[in-house]
Amino acid sequence: MELKLQGEFIKLGQALKAAGLAESGSEAKEVILDGLVQVNGETDTRRGRKLYAGDVVTFNGEEINIED
Repeated sequence: MELKLQGEFIKLGQALKAAGLAESGSEAKEVILDGLVQVNGETDTRRGRKLYAGDVVTFNGEEINIED
């Protein structure tokens, strides 16, 4: 799945919501804090993590490619 940036970056929690992998901000926060989300192959528990073009988010068997 591809997610196009509207600005310079998107935050991790926002990306999960925008891609439809989390129904709400609180759900996104939970799965991130529970260590279920990976950014570029490494678990990241910061929902405010800034994602830039080229980053890859993996959650629940789904992959989100961040693009310009």
